[in-house]
Amino acid sequence: MSLLSLQGIEAFYGPSQALFGVDLEVGEGEVCALMGRNGMGKSSTVKVICRMLKHSGGTLRFAGEDIAGLPSFKAARRGLGLVPEGRRCFPNLTVRENLIAAARPGDWTLDGVTGLFPRLAERRDQMAASLSGGEQQMLAIGRALMTNPRLMMLDEATEGLAPVVRQEIWAAVRRLKAETGLALIVVDKSIAELRGVADRAVVLERGATVWSGAMGALDASVAERYLGV
Repeated sequence: MSLLSLQGIEAFYGPSQALFGVDLEVGEGEVCALMGRNGMGKSSTVKVICRMLKHSGGTLRFAGEDIAGLPSFKAARRGLGLVPEGRRCFPNLTVRENLIAAARPGDWTLDGVTGLFPRLAERRDQMAASLSGGEQQMLAIGRALMTNPRLMMLDEATEGLAPVVRQEIWAAVRRLKAETGLALIVVDKSIAELRGVADRAVVLERGATVWSGAMGALDASVAERYLGV
């Protein structure tokens, strides 16, 4: 049984329809790449999963439970973690305070997060607003891990970062895949990096799933048709 299952998901922002039929499956410990050009519904799909956007059609199940009626905080307690686009750290809290604010019991602790991102240990008592963009992204990932999720979603976690920092983030994702049983949904544009970490891919076009399969089966024709500029 899939850990997460979306079938035929439709969603609106007011009168404007954003999702027209999203199908997505993620198994325990699986890494799924959610792909598509800008504006094709990736972030809206993530919001539906996290219950930040209600869906009007289709089914959404997590760990066998229909979570359509849950508010976002209860979905988080079920084990859904989010690293949102734009990081959204608490600017007037320290690194440590940002991390413990989200903490829930489990394997991920302050020591575990700072072991994954040693820079956060160095910046432990700094205000989040004083961190670089890359350090804020590390903090956002660490904060999500501190909720001890079963499934974590990274929405454009490397966008706008310097190449060296991007590589640190990808190294952390690879380590999470290799060393934990955490399932991941990774929204990103870097096909080369995704090939090194994702088990499977789901491609969206105009708010609907148009391709899904093993990451290795995503060939140049599919990439050019649905992902090229």
